[in-house]
Amino acid sequence: MNDREEIIKNYFQSWTSNNCKIIRGIFDPKVIYSECYGPEYRGIEVVERWFKDWNERGTVLAWDIKQFIHSANVTVVEWYFKCKYDGEIGEFDGVSLIEFNEDNHIISLKEFQSKIPHYYPYN
Repeated sequence: MNDREEIIKNYFQSWTSNNCKIIRGIFDPKVIYSECYGPEYRGIEVVERWFKDWNERGTVLAWDIKQFIHSANVTVVEWYFKCKYDGEIGEFDGVSLIEFNEDNHIISLKEFQSKIPHYYPYN
């Protein structure tokens, strides 16, 4: 298995198990993390704070990887996400564009969302 794939799987698993301990080993200290609906977190301390704050109000029920695409120092991950946040269940499909540095730490992560349910407007 690709080292980057293992890093990403461990990161997704950290959310489903609410385990912040691995974050410093995965991200570059100057990481820029952009969520699919607008917020952007700059630096490892801010990413850790966001992780802890989010998990006080929410629970990740599933974060399932569909496929990986690799190119140079970038990995694209297609995934399905489901959570309970402030008592509401939410789910969507998504893609993360993840850039790694020379030490195999994530330096940039950008998420993109595709709403569920998908529908067919011309049927």
